[in-house]
Amino acid sequence: MDIQVNDILTMKKQHPCGSKQWQVLRIGMDFKLKCLGCGHEVMLPRSKVEKNIRTVEREGEIVC
Repeated sequence: MDIQVNDILTMKKQHPCGSKQWQVLRIGMDFKLKCLGCGHEVMLPRSKVEKNIRTVEREGEIVC
Protein backbone atom coordinates (compact mmCIF):
# COMPACT_ATOMS: atom_id res chain seq x y z
CA MET A 1 0.00 0.00 0.00
CA ASP A 2 1.39 3.43 -0.98
CA ILE A 3 1.22 5.63 2.10
CA GLN A 4 3.38 8.71 2.56
CA VAL A 5 4.05 11.21 5.35
CA ASN A 6 1.27 13.85 5.70
CA ASP A 7 -1.38 11.61 4.09
CA ILE A 8 -4.79 11.67 5.79
CA LEU A 9 -6.11 8.18 6.58
CA THR A 10 -9.79 7.50 7.18
CA MET A 11 -10.07 4.41 9.36
CA LYS A 12 -12.89 1.88 9.76
CA LYS A 13 -13.24 2.46 13.51
CA GLN A 14 -13.40 5.84 15.17
CA HIS A 15 -11.19 7.20 17.94
CA PRO A 16 -12.94 7.75 21.30
CA CYS A 17 -13.08 11.50 20.50
CA GLY A 18 -15.34 10.68 17.51
CA SER A 19 -12.90 11.33 14.64
CA LYS A 20 -12.01 8.69 12.03
CA GLN A 21 -9.28 10.74 10.33
CA TRP A 22 -5.57 10.45 11.15
CA GLN A 23 -2.52 12.23 9.74
CA VAL A 24 0.60 10.14 9.05
CA LEU A 25 3.63 11.61 10.86
CA ARG A 26 6.12 8.75 10.39
CA ILE A 27 6.27 5.55 8.33
CA GLY A 28 8.36 2.39 8.62
CA MET A 29 7.68 -0.87 10.46
CA ASP A 30 5.43 1.23 12.71
CA PHE A 31 3.28 4.21 11.76
CA LYS A 32 3.07 7.32 13.92
CA LEU A 33 -0.40 8.77 13.53
CA LYS A 34 -2.02 11.96 14.83
CA CYS A 35 -5.77 12.10 15.42
CA LEU A 36 -7.25 15.08 13.59
CA GLY A 37 -10.06 15.35 16.14
CA CYS A 38 -8.15 15.71 19.42
CA GLY A 39 -4.45 15.74 18.44
CA HIS A 40 -3.57 12.47 20.22
CA GLU A 41 -0.50 10.74 18.73
CA VAL A 42 -0.05 6.95 18.62
CA MET A 43 2.46 4.45 17.24
CA LEU A 44 0.89 1.36 15.64
CA PRO A 45 2.33 -1.61 13.72
CA ARG A 46 2.09 -1.30 9.93
CA SER A 47 0.00 -4.48 9.60
CA LYS A 48 -2.69 -3.23 12.01
CA VAL A 49 -2.91 0.19 10.34
CA GLU A 50 -3.10 -1.15 6.76
CA LYS A 51 -5.86 -3.59 7.77
CA ASN A 52 -8.06 -0.78 9.16
CA ILE A 53 -7.67 1.85 6.40
CA ARG A 54 -10.82 2.84 4.51
CA THR A 55 -9.44 5.71 2.34
CA VAL A 56 -6.16 7.59 1.83
CA GLU A 57 -6.22 11.31 0.93
CA ARG A 58 -3.16 13.14 -0.37
CA GLU A 59 -3.37 16.95 -0.65
CA GLY A 60 -7.03 17.05 -1.64
CA GLU A 61 -7.07 13.94 -3.87
CA ILE A 62 -8.27 10.49 -2.82
CA VAL A 63 -5.65 7.81 -3.54
CA CYS A 64 -7.57 4.64 -2.63
